[in-house]
Amino acid sequence: MTARKQILVTGGAGYIGSHMVLALLDAGETPVVLDNLSTGTRLAVPADVPFYEGDCGDPSLVESIIRERDIDTIIHFAASIVVPVSVADPLAYYENNTVKSRSLIERAVRAGVSTFIFSSTAAVYGNPESVPVREDSLTSPINPYGRSKLMTEWMLSDTAHARPLKYFALRYFNVAGADPAGRSGQSSPDATHLIKVAVQAATGKRSGMDVFGTDYPTPDGSCVRDYVHVSDLAQAHLDALRHLRGGGESAVSNIGYGHGFSVLEVIEAVKKESGVDFEVRLKDRRSGDPAVLVASNERAQSLLKWTPRYDSLPVIIRDALAWERKLSERLSAGRT
Repeated sequence: MTARKQILVTGGAGYIGSHMVLALLDAGETPVVLDNLSTGTRLAVPADVPFYEGDCGDPSLVESIIRERDIDTIIHFAASIVVPVSVADPLAYYENNTVKSRSLIERAVRAGVSTFIFSSTAAVYGNPESVPVREDSLTSPINPYGRSKLMTEWMLSDTAHARPLKYFALRYFNVAGADPAGRSGQSSPDATHLIKVAVQAATGKRSGMDVFGTDYPTPDGSCVRDYVHVSDLAQAHLDALRHLRGGGESAVSNIGYGHGFSVLEVIEAVKKESGVDFEVRLKDRRSGDPAVLVASNERAQSLLKWTPRYDSLPVIIRDALAWERKLSERLSAGRT
């Protein structure tokens, strides 16, 4: 019997990457993790999953892993993701997100990897002209983070036309929540995702929280986003893998639920689910934040047959709260 090919997950010790590893294991696949642990944690990777501590931009390391583990698919999560930091330090983002992705793609092609799934972002759209945003909408990112991701999409598209590599780029909207079984979640204490910050405030790990901008052209003046459960996102990657393995063509797809909530609505929902009324401080807008980002998910449903299971803001928040409390228990027990 031929051994199953293995799947390299870059950034597999991070928030989304660790959920992808769990989804691959649940699906009977064989993941291998490469992570430099700059934001991820070794505890997020199951002990029986091969783990390499290193950088996806290290060509010698990447090539040795591909050959040693007989990798035929790469799922690429490793990246810097904080929009305001990308505005303040754009060259660091182009280095980490674009230059290193180029190195990874080159090594994949040289080593004969056939399939590449890329963690892209809704930030490639910038301030969309219409909502919900479709994949054929104008891509005009307004910050270096979005530009760095769009450049990688371009590299994949051009490479797929010139070499025997198929790719799928998934443009995430706002990812939140945690594994419903409590196996993984967002573990970084310095995370900037809204729901993570809010549940930290609700569990006493932050002295309240800030809201950046209340004068946007939205019903309550705060930004509106499409929040997608991290486990539904991981399933979308499995669906993209199945699509490409089944002979499907390279493509891009939004991953979101097709409806949004404002920052203030999310905070109120966290207060309701947690039963805690924490302080909320109203601040000026941050650079690089569009007013509204909501996905059209028609392509994901039609092309990938993606069927979300956790399309509920209270469910997302409850899973995030459960994980935050579990982190507190780990900290009390001396485990980080």
